[in-house]
Amino acid sequence: MGQPMSGAEVTVTALDSHRVATRGTTDPHGYFIATLPPGPYSVMIVAEGLSPAREKLDIAAGAALPTVRIALQPARQIELPTAGIWLFDPPHTAIRFIAKHVGMAHVHGRFTRFQGSIRIAPDMADSQVAVRIDASSVTTGNNTRDNHLRSADFLDVERYPYIDFTSTRFAHRGGSKWTLHGTLTMHGTSRSVGLDTTYLGMINGGYEQELRCAALAKAELHREDFTLNWRSMLARGISVVGPTVQLELDVQAMYRTHDTPTPPQ
Repeated sequence: MGQPMSGAEVTVTALDSHRVATRGTTDPHGYFIATLPPGPYSVMIVAEGLSPAREKLDIAAGAALPTVRIALQPARQIELPTAGIWLFDPPHTAIRFIAKHVGMAHVHGRFTRFQGSIRIAPDMADSQVAVRIDASSVTTGNNTRDNHLRSADFLDVERYPYIDFTSTRFAHRGGSKWTLHGTLTMHGTSRSVGLDTTYLGMINGGYEQELRCAALAKAELHREDFTLNWRSMLARGISVVGPTVQLELDVQAMYRTHDTPTPPQ
């Protein structure tokens, strides 16, 4: 028998209405307890590194359902990228960010000019990623705001033209989940960050059926860590985005060989 799984996500759906009746996470002993009206239900359990499990339950009026044990099996391991050098394919890669505008809705933006490489080592934990972003390529769809973001109030692109990330190690969290630990340098300041990364697999396809891999990486950045002081700007009456920024790298990379095609600009 396996060990109790704490922190697994549980979703209970009423089958007669197809509505979510309750949701939550298992406790440190692996239990999830809920009070529900009589009827048929579907219980979905999801945990990192394990295959989701679903169980159907029927709750009768005036009866307590005995404890139901649900076992989660290890998720199928996706084939890891081939060892060697992989290059970001810019037309099929996006570097995006989301920040909350002070007192308003979210601001969505992206960087349009960047380059990146991945060196996959025989031991995946020893692999490395390097990304360089042209800070002046920031765009949010609003010229006034974009010019403000490029100014000395924010990114100060004249003094700090690039944003760089260099990984130090890959940590496997189970299944297709990894954490890329590394250093992010922005606005003249370097900080350690961890990119929560989902590896999406490897396939032959693209311009000339070359070998490709894909991954989605996310991190929450605190702007004050990079000397971008939003409070001082608020005091000066400058309209700014909030103190945290959600960064997302949606990456597709090509395996580098002597005949790897050059991506179109």
